[in-house]
Order: sequence, then C-alpha cells, then structure tokens
Amino acid sequence: MTLPTFVNVGERTNVTGSAKFRKLIQANDYEAAVAVARDQVENGAQVIDVNMDEGMLDGVHAMTTFLRLIAAEPDIARVPIMIDSSKWEVIEAGLKQVQGKPIVNSISLKEGEEAFLHHARLCRRYGAAVVVMAFDEDGQADTKARKVEICTRSYELLVKDGFDPADIIFDPNIFAVATGIEEHENYAVDFIEATREIKRTLPHVHVSGGVSNISFSFRGNDAVREAMHSVFLYHAIQAGMDMGIVNAGQLAIYDEIPPELREPVEDVILNRRPDGTERLLEVAERYRGQGGKAREEDLSWREAPVEERLRHALVKGINQYVEKDTEEARQKLGRPLFVIEGPLMDGMNVVGDLFGAGKMFLPQVVKSARVMKQAVAYLTPFMEAEREASGETARKAAGKVLMATVKGDVHDIGKNIVGVVLQCNDYEVIDLGVMVPANDILDKAIEHEVDVIGLSGLITPSLDEMVGVAREMKRRGMNQPLLIGGATTSKAHTAVKIAPQYEEGVVYVTDASRAVGVVSDLISKERKSGYLDGIKTEYDRVREAFLSKQRQDDRVKIAEARANAYRLDADRVPPAPRKPGITVYDAVPLSELVPYIDWSPFFASWDLHGRFPMILSDPKVGEAAKSLYEDAETMLSEIVRDQALTVKAVAGLFPASRDGDDVAIWNEDRSKRAATFHTLRQQVAKKSGQPNYALADYVAEEGDHIGAFCVTAGHGERELVERYTDRHDNYSAIMASALADRLAEAGAEWLHERVRRDLWGYETGEALTKEDLIAEGYAGIRPAPGYPAQPDHTEKATLFELLNATEHTGVTLTESYAMQPGAAVSGLYFGHPDAVYFGTGKIGRDQVQDYANRKGWDLATAERWLAPILAYEA
Repeated sequence: MTLPTFVNVGERTNVTGSAKFRKLIQANDYEAAVAVARDQVENGAQVIDVNMDEGMLDGVHAMTTFLRLIAAEPDIARVPIMIDSSKWEVIEAGLKQVQGKPIVNSISLKEGEEAFLHHARLCRRYGAAVVVMAFDEDGQADTKARKVEICTRSYELLVKDGFDPADIIFDPNIFAVATGIEEHENYAVDFIEATREIKRTLPHVHVSGGVSNISFSFRGNDAVREAMHSVFLYHAIQAGMDMGIVNAGQLAIYDEIPPELREPVEDVILNRRPDGTERLLEVAERYRGQGGKAREEDLSWREAPVEERLRHALVKGINQYVEKDTEEARQKLGRPLFVIEGPLMDGMNVVGDLFGAGKMFLPQVVKSARVMKQAVAYLTPFMEAEREASGETARKAAGKVLMATVKGDVHDIGKNIVGVVLQCNDYEVIDLGVMVPANDILDKAIEHEVDVIGLSGLITPSLDEMVGVAREMKRRGMNQPLLIGGATTSKAHTAVKIAPQYEEGVVYVTDASRAVGVVSDLISKERKSGYLDGIKTEYDRVREAFLSKQRQDDRVKIAEARANAYRLDADRVPPAPRKPGITVYDAVPLSELVPYIDWSPFFASWDLHGRFPMILSDPKVGEAAKSLYEDAETMLSEIVRDQALTVKAVAGLFPASRDGDDVAIWNEDRSKRAATFHTLRQQVAKKSGQPNYALADYVAEEGDHIGAFCVTAGHGERELVERYTDRHDNYSAIMASALADRLAEAGAEWLHERVRRDLWGYETGEALTKEDLIAEGYAGIRPAPGYPAQPDHTEKATLFELLNATEHTGVTLTESYAMQPGAAVSGLYFGHPDAVYFGTGKIGRDQVQDYANRKGWDLATAERWLAPILAYEA
C-alpha cells in the first residue's frame, strides 16, 4: 500500500466524533450525510474515516447503506475508506461494500494473540490494510517504551503470519497534554519518539493517530486547539508519522501561528519547560472564541440577570453564590415557589436534557443537584412560613420514589447517585438507607404512598433478599412497580428469579442514567402499560434463553473436574513466613496509602468508564472525568490533612495444607487443626491442558502457609458524610464515600505489599511501581470470599474468627456477611508464584451437595448461599 508523505484522514463522517453527522444518520438523512463526506474530500481529506458505533443505531445497516451511497459519488469514491468500528460485524459489513483497498480501524492485542490474528486474517482475506492500536492485554500504551514494545510484538506476529508489513498502520495512542497532571506532560514526546523508533525498527509500516486528542484540555478554544494540532503534526511528521485523523479544513499553518501562541504551544508539545501548561493557559485565554485572534476578557455570567445566573450556576454546578442569588430571585419574583418553578426548574430541565443527550455526565449532574438542594434549603423556611399563613399544601413533585439497600447489605453509593439524579428531575425521593428489612421497606412505601420502589444491593445474598421483597409485595397485594439495581444484580437474574414473583412490574435498571426514563414511563398513565408489556416480553425471552442454556449444561462431574485440578509445583512453594501469626496496624497513615490508590474504579462508581489516567483525555467523558478528579484530589488532601478517616488493618500468616478442595489451617507446631477454608472448583469443560481451578490447588499438601487479612478505611466515614449531607451537599457526601472505598482498597494493596516483602518475605528486589501494583504484577493473589474465585460469602466468618478481625479493626459482619463499615476489604493470601485469579463459574448439583457435606449444611442451605452460581434450577 503506497501512501504520500502525509495522509489526512477525514474525521467528520464518524457518529462518535461529529454530533452533526450522528444526527443526520439517526434521521436517515443520508443525502446530507453524503454531503459531509464530500465536504471532507474537498477540504483535503485523502482518506475518509466512517464510524457508525452508536447505541441506538443498527450499525450494520447504517454502514452498508452509507458506503453504498458514497461508492456512487465519483468525487468521494476516489479516496480510500477507513472502516472504523469496535464491532467486528460492522467492520465486515463495511468490507463487503468497499471498492478498492479499504483500511480497517482497528485491531489490537487487547483480547490476546488468538483474537488479534483471527481478525487480521479476515482483514487480509478482504484485501484490507489494518490500523493496529498500541493496546495489549494490560491496557493502552502511554509511554514510549510500551508503545514500541506492543507495536513490535504486533508486527512480529503479523509478519510471521504472512501479513504484508506495508499494510500495517500503527496507532501508538495520542493522549492529551496540558491537563495539569505531571504524568501527562510527556505524552506528545512519547508519541513522537515512539513513532521515530517504530519507523526505524519496523520496515515498511505506517504510523497514524487521532490528532484532536492532543488538545482535549482546550475544548472550546478552537484557536489554541488548531495551533496545537499544527505544531504536533509538524514534529510528528518529521519523526515519521504518515497519517492522522484530523479535520483537514481546520488546521492552522505552522508558520502563520502567531509567535506569542506558537512558542508556549511548542513548549507544551515538546515538554520543554516545567511551567509550560501554566504559560499556555495564560495565553489561551486571550484566544478563546476569536478564531485565532487574541481577545480581552469581557462578559461575565455574574453580570446577567439573576434568573440567568441561577440557570448558569445549575448547569455548571457552581454553588459559591447560590444563597445570594436565590435571595435576590426571591425578592424579585415575590414568592419562593416562583423561584423553584422558574429559574431553578428551568436550569434543572437544561441539566436533564444535556444528561439525556449524553452531553453531561453523572459527576456534573450531582454537582448541579448540590446547587439545587442548597437553593431549595434556603427557600424552605420562607415556603413553610407562607404555608402556615395561607393554609396551602406543599408543592407536589413529579412522582414519589422510595429507595433502600436491602437487609444485610451496607453499600449505597450507587443508590445515592440514582436518588440525586431523580431529585434533579423533580421526583421526591425517600431514601431508607442501608440494611433495611423487607417489611420496613414495604411499610414505609405504603405510609408515604409512593409511586415506585427501588431496591439496591452489592453482595450476592442481597439477590435473595430482593426475591423475598417481590414475593412479599405480591402477598400484600401491592401495585407499585419494583426497580432492581446494584453491582451484583443483572437483567438475567431479575428476569429469571425476581420478576416471576411479582406481576405489577419488575424492572432492572443498569445505571443511574437510565433511572429517570424508567421512572417516567412507570409513573405515566399513558405509557406505563405499554412499557411494562415490553419489559415482560423482553424478560420472557431472557428467561427462556437462560433456561435453554441451563438445559444444555456443559459442566463436567466434580470427580472429573478434580481429576483435572491444577498441579502445584512443590519446588516453588514460598518459604516459611518471617513473622508468622497475627500483625495489627492500628492507624495506618493516610498519606502512605495515597500512592496505592487505583483510580479507575473510582470513575466507574460515577458511571465514567475508562482506564486512569487515559480517561482524563477521553474524547467523550474526559472533561467530566478531569473535573471529578480535581475535586477528588482536593477532598482527598483535606481528608489526609484532617485525618478525617482512620484506617485499621490486621494480617495473619498461618501453617496450612491442602485437604482435597479445602485448606486446613494448623496451630504453630501443626499438631492441631485450627480452622478450615472451603473452596469451590470450576466445573466447566476445559480444553486439553487447561485445569479446572480451585483455590485449594495453590496450597501444598504439607509444609505450606496461607495468609488472611482485613482492612477498613470506614472509621469516620459516617461522620464525614453526615457533615456534607447536613450542608445539602450530596456531591461531596458521595465523593467522601467513594474515596473511603478507594482508601480501603489502597490499604489492602499497601498491606499485601508489606506481607510479601516483610511479614512473609518471599518478595525481594526493587519495590514494584504503582502501575505494576495496580496491574497485580507480583507473585501471589489475595482473593476475597464472595468474589469469583470463592463466591461463598459465609467463608468470611472463618476468616474473621481466625484473625479476631472485629476486635482488631472494628469491622463487623451483617447477617448476609457484608462488612460494616462498607469501606472494608478482606480476603486470603496465596503466595505461590503460579497462583492466578479465576472465576468459578456455574457449578453442578453434585458439587453443591459435596460442598454442603463439607460445610455441615443441608442441601437447601448450600443452594441458598450459592444461588447465583448454580447451573440448575433449585
């Protein structure tokens, strides 16, 4: 494949990158969509990137239709097509339509070598070149070394498989610079230098990238972004970059960029000085909104009328002036109710519309809700005084929703976020908190005459609680629809287990962004019946598919699974611990834990999905993620400074030996059995050479050891959350809980490192980097009861008794074996270097009966605690 020196890849025929193009495709206005492609070619695009990945689109149909249409346009058909999708069926549909040599964007090693080569061979069959992302099983490459390593590995695999190296286009990942985060400052240099090395060492390949990513920090400032793109390309092309996804009509000419702008841009792109970002920010303000011309700062939102100021504050989540502006609006409009129903609701309607359109994200919505709550709290005394004087009733909300985390479960971050989003949309939310028994939930629902009931849960025993609530609702003859949500819930479980217990409507809600639409449909007299009919039809289909799969059971007998157990290398068993027995850490310094924080799950708890730190420069959610991260770092600094949370931990190392599928724990001289940990074995049929794992496989039959631990960062969390809640600041309250969770996980990582290096002492050499720790690049594992490798939560009882965990850490277990405080982590330590995490998967009745016998249970008890992993109907 022969390319000119540099190829501009047009980016505007991409539904994920162009709102205009997406709307045209969604409206079936393909004639106008073709005009977008024509405009790209006229503006200098030498390849057109076509992407139809949008949740509400039939990607195969849209890709097929659009490519057929542009094939009939000579002005467009003269340039190659880049078929861009994360879905192979869409890519293949595109390949079937394209004339000439297409480019597939993209394939990678993310799912391993087998999938990578499979897709590459299919591309080769269609005669396509491929864009290969610098992305492997461990994630995206962000340093020069990782970029070169992954691209080299990909090159060697492809060329060995017969792929023409001239048809390989590497994308070594362009990430945003000038984000304010030190780790990001060298991203442009890493790309440029990786490009230079790739072109030097991998003959005939090409290098491409999404150029607009580099300037993501300056969204809204087109002049600076265009200058950054031009400067970046100037240096990247000299290093060997052949192609770039860029709007060819919006590139500044390098030599025509004003020197006062070009110099600080170049400082940032080349990372030439430590204050580069600050200097560029200062210059950038003079170019905002002026198409490349400097401007003086003029208008301020504070100069607008009070109604507009309130709307602006709500949309932007600014609470500094809320009481002052709310009082001014009350004076101007005459009544507090007019303020709520006027500018406040107008602002929240804008927030709702932006959120529904995917232009705002959960952290921003929760910030908006904070402004709304604080404004309403200020107005409440005035409204109460008015009602007393006039005898009026309170203003009626759009609907009333009761929410609760079910009995035995203490996790409520997700539930709290859903509640805030509903309140933003004028619903009254009655939140009963955590660990709420079924009768209390239903009694309160009747007392408050609610329209909808929502249940939340994180641990697997909560699933049974939800089934019980649904059953009790039917017994009582209730008619409110029931919402199901939480990390452990699923559409399949809702359809199979919960929905059949209650006929008035059971709906699984995947995340907070769906809650408003679901509640709106359930409360609407016009839409409710049709909506529930659709849900019933869908759940009937899900239930039948599940039961059909159950009938096609591919599990082997437990005896056969045990015969295929993992065989431990006894020569590699770790040495005896340096410090056996129990070690207590009464108050771990918070400052020591901060470097161990894994931020990716923090963003996921706010419905922002992506790997940190790359998520901060994500084209879609990066702006929201960056703002959230800044707020989190500010609060984290305050928590550390004020010692607002106390971290307690305990670790124990004990003599152990394997006893079938169990692990025997012994006293110090191994003369007496002190405890038994029961493990479960995979029963799925495995390919030859792949074992059926159980955790017991990682312990030798004699002379070995095992560890146990419990860590909490939850002491002080309740007081911290209440402090924010009393200020009507849900955003900060949710943030505090999310940070407590992250600190608990960081504490577990910190403690595991001390066990490996000091208490057990089998890890030597240089300490691992933070990235290696998060990637679990060490020997040994720390699985937790209730998670995939050991799905039985009741094993926590043995662990807590062995460690005396409640006395040492203050953590208790609920009747469902949830830990309280919720910001807590517990588990076992396996030190063998071959130990890996795995999922037990579904298990058969023979293993359940065997497990019950070993635990001293009857079969029904075992089936209750193991319900989520049963491969049969109990």
